[in-house]
Amino acid sequence: MEVVTGAMGSLLPKLGEMLMDEYNLHKRVKKDIRFLSRELESMHAALIKVGEVPQDQLDRQVKLWADEVRELSYNMEDVVDKFLVRVDGIQPHDDGSRFKGLMKRMIGVFKKGKNHHRIADAIREIKDQLKEVAARRDRNKLDDMAPNPVEAVPIDPRLRALYTEATELVGIYGKRDQDLMSLLSLEGDDASNKKLKKVSIVGFGGLGKTTLAKAVYDKIKSDFGCRAFIPAGQNPDIKKVFRDILIELGNPHSDLAIMDEKQLIDKLREFLENKRYLVVIDDIWEEKLWEGINFAFSNSNNLGSRLITTTRIVSVSNSCCSSADDSVYQMKPLSTDDSRMLFHKRIFPDDSRCQNEFEQVSKDILKKCGGVPLAIITIASALASGQQVKPKCEWDILLQSLGSGLTEDNSLEEMRRILSFSYYNLPSHLKTCLLYLCIYPEDSKIDRDRLIWKWVAEGFVHHGDQGTSLFLVGLNYFNQLINRSMIQPIYDYKGQVYACRVHDMVLDLICNLSHEAKFAKLLDGTGDSMPLHGNVRRLSLQDRNKDDQGTPLRNFTGISQVRSITVFTSAINIMPALSRFEVLRVLDLSGCNLGKSSSQQLNLKGVGHLIHLRYLGLLGTKISKLPAEIGNLQFLEVLDIGSNFELHELPSTVWNLRRLMYLNVFPCKLVPAGVLQNLTSIEVLRGILVSLNIIAQELGNLAKLRELEIRFKDGSLDWYEGFVKSLCNLHHIESLIVSWNTKETSFEPMDLLGERWVPPVHLRKFESWMPSQLSALRGWIKRDPSHLSNLSKLILGSVKEVQQEDVEIIGGLLSLRHLWIKSTHQTQRLLVIRADGFRCMVDFGLDCGSAAQIMFEPGALPRRKKLISALACGWRKRMVTVVLMWACRGTCSPFGGMSRFGCIVVERGLGRQSKRRLR
Repeated sequence: MEVVTGAMGSLLPKLGEMLMDEYNLHKRVKKDIRFLSRELESMHAALIKVGEVPQDQLDRQVKLWADEVRELSYNMEDVVDKFLVRVDGIQPHDDGSRFKGLMKRMIGVFKKGKNHHRIADAIREIKDQLKEVAARRDRNKLDDMAPNPVEAVPIDPRLRALYTEATELVGIYGKRDQDLMSLLSLEGDDASNKKLKKVSIVGFGGLGKTTLAKAVYDKIKSDFGCRAFIPAGQNPDIKKVFRDILIELGNPHSDLAIMDEKQLIDKLREFLENKRYLVVIDDIWEEKLWEGINFAFSNSNNLGSRLITTTRIVSVSNSCCSSADDSVYQMKPLSTDDSRMLFHKRIFPDDSRCQNEFEQVSKDILKKCGGVPLAIITIASALASGQQVKPKCEWDILLQSLGSGLTEDNSLEEMRRILSFSYYNLPSHLKTCLLYLCIYPEDSKIDRDRLIWKWVAEGFVHHGDQGTSLFLVGLNYFNQLINRSMIQPIYDYKGQVYACRVHDMVLDLICNLSHEAKFAKLLDGTGDSMPLHGNVRRLSLQDRNKDDQGTPLRNFTGISQVRSITVFTSAINIMPALSRFEVLRVLDLSGCNLGKSSSQQLNLKGVGHLIHLRYLGLLGTKISKLPAEIGNLQFLEVLDIGSNFELHELPSTVWNLRRLMYLNVFPCKLVPAGVLQNLTSIEVLRGILVSLNIIAQELGNLAKLRELEIRFKDGSLDWYEGFVKSLCNLHHIESLIVSWNTKETSFEPMDLLGERWVPPVHLRKFESWMPSQLSALRGWIKRDPSHLSNLSKLILGSVKEVQQEDVEIIGGLLSLRHLWIKSTHQTQRLLVIRADGFRCMVDFGLDCGSAAQIMFEPGALPRRKKLISALACGWRKRMVTVVLMWACRGTCSPFGGMSRFGCIVVERGLGRQSKRRLR
C-alpha cells in the first residue's frame, strides 16, 4: 500500500489469490476479477507517476482522478478482505465431538455459498465503477502527468545558500568551519597533507551544508591555483557536471558541448594533472553519480588538492570517502546560543536582543526549530513583515500550528520545498512508511520494532526474496530512512538503535503531505487538528489537554471506514466504541489506562468483532483480563500485551491465532499443552512459562522463530532435554533468553546445550539465567567460531566459575559488544583482560564473587564506551567508579589512562575494595 496508490499494492496480490481453485468461484466472477486486475495494474502504474510529481505541480484534474482511484482501491480491498475473512474464518478447528464438527462443516458450506453470491455482486458493482473512472480519464486526457503549466516554476530555494552574504551568517564561522578546516588538513608540510583529500558534509535538508561548504570555500580558495563550486542536485546530467567543473576551473573549451562522458573525464584529468585544486560538488543524491564523478579526480595528485562534497544521504557520504585519508563531517544543528542569535538577528535587525514579551514564545519556537538554520530563518521571516514585527498573538498562533502541517503562511513554503526534495527522492514504499510517522505527536520517541510491525500490519511492507521475514524487510526500510536523514535514530545505553524521532520541521512537512493525500487524520483536542470529514482511513488521537475528559467521536459518521487507529495516553477519553469500527486493521492503545481504575475498561468488550484486525497493541495498558473473543481475530499478526502485571493468565483462544507473527506476554504466562504448535507463523515469542516436557518439544515446530524468551517452571532434566531438542530445529534464531524459577539443578544446563546444540550463524543475542558452567561456550567457540561470528550480546547470569581461558576465548569473539557474566563460586583469584581481546566491547561487566581481582592490560577494551558504569554492575558502584576515574583522568589513550598508568586492578574482597597500579 502506498501514499498515492492507496491499497493497490496489497489489493492486486489478493485478487490473484481469489483466482485460486480453493475458493471455487464461478467462471464469470473469475473473468471479472481478471479484468479488474488488468485495469488496476494500469492505474497503479499511472498513480506511481503521479506520486513522483510534487503536489503543487500536479494538474487539478489529475489530483481528482488520483483521489478517486485511491478511494476506489480502499473500497475494493475492504470488499475482498470481507470475502476472504468470511471464507477463511469459517474453517472448523479440531473438535472433540464428531457431531459438532459435522454441523460446523455443514454451516460452513452454506455460508460459503452465500459469500460467493455476495462477492459476485460486489465485483460486478466495482467493475462498473472502475469502467466509469477509466472513461473519465480518457475523456479528460489525463495520461500526461506533466507539471501544471498554469503555475510558474518557482526559483530553486537552495540558491539562497550560495549567495548569502558573510555578514548574515551565524554559527558558521567558529566551531563549524574550524572542524571542517581541520579535516581538510591545509597546514603543514606533512606528506599526508599533500595527498588528495576528500571531505563529505552530510546531514538532512536545511542544516546549512551548502552554506558551510560555500563559506569555507570562499575562505580558502585563494590558496589554490584553480577552484570550482558546482551544484549537482537531483537527476543531474553528469556530462553537464563535468562541463561546469571545467568551465569554472578555467578551461572553457569550445568542444565541451559535443564531448561524451569519457572524453570529458579524460579532459578533466589532463587539465588537473599538475595543479593544486579545490573543487566542491554540492548536493549529491546518488552513489552512482559520485562513482562517475570520482573517475575524473586522480588519487596520484600530491599537490595538496581538496575535494568537498555535500549530501543528505549517509551512504553517499561514505561512498565519497572511501580511502583512509578521507573524512565524513556529520553536520550538527546550531547551538542554543547561535540559534537564538540567528533568530533575533532576522527579526530585530537593529537590536538582536529579544523584547521581553516575546522571550518565552521565542524559546518555544526555537525548540521546535531544533537548531536547523533553514527553519529558524524561515519562521523568523514569517514573524517579521518588512520592518514591522508581528504582534505576539500571531507568534502564538504560528507556534501552535508548527508541526501540524496546517500552517498556511506563504513564507513557510520555501522551507517545505527544500525538505520535500528528500521526500520526493524516496522510493514509493519509503514515502508511505515516512508519512505514517505523522500519526505520532511532536517529540515522540517512536519505538523501532513496534513501528515496523505496524508497517507490516498496514500492508506497507512487501516481500523481497521468497521466505524473507516481513519484519526484516521493514527493518531495512527503517534503516534506509535513517540513511537518507529523514528520521533521527535514538540509541540505547549500549549504542544500539531502538527508536527514532522526527524533527518538528520534517513532521510539519509530512503532516502537510498527509493532509493533501488524505492519508491520515489527527485529532488532538485543541481545535487545531485536521477536520474530520469525508473518508478517513487512519486516525490518530492525540489529546494534548490531559485534564480534558474529552468526548467520544459520536458525530463522526466515517468511523466505519477507519482502518487504523492509534491512541495516545489521555486521548483514550475520546476513543469511540469498538463496535463502530468495521474494517479496522490496526488498533494501538499502548500506554493508555484500561485498568480497573479507568472508565475505559469496557473498551475491549467489542474487540472480538474486529475480524480484519492485524495489529493489537495493549502494551502497558493495566488490563487484568483479555476477552476470550480475541480468538475470533483469525487474521491477527501482532499481539502485544506485555508489561500488564495484573494480567495473570490468557484465554485459551489466544493459542488458536495461527497467523500470529509477534506475541509478547511478558511477564511470563503459563502455556497449556498442545497449543504452541498452532503458532506456525510466529517469529517473535516473548514471556512464555513452560511446565511440561511436551510444550518444550512443541517449540521445534515453530520454524520461523527468530526471537524467543522462555522461562522454565522448575529444573526438570526431561523438560530441558525436550527444549534442547526443539532448539536444534530452530534455524533462524537470532535472540534467545532462557531462565527458570529454580536456583539448583541436578544437571548442568549449559553443558547439555553445548553437547547437543550448535548455535545458528544468525545468533546475535544469548542470555542465560540458568546455573551453569562455561564449558559449553568454550566448546562452541573451539569447535567452530563462525557459529558465533554475529554474537553481539552475551549475558550469563549464573555461572559457577570464570577461568582465564574463558576470558581469552570470549575476548576473541569479534562481534561481541555487550558482555555481563556473574560468577557464583569463583576460585581463581586473578583474571587478566588482555590488550588483544574484546576489541569491539562497549559494555563490559564481570562479577566474579567475593575474592576476585580483574586486571586490565594497557590498551585493553579500546572502545570502552560504557565501561565505567558497566564494570560497576554487581559491585559497590561508587567505589569501582572512583577506581576507574582515577585511572582515566586527564588522558585520551585507548582505555582512558590505561597506557599511562599501566595495568588497572579492580579488587573486591569481603567488605573491601581497593585500587593498585602495576608496572
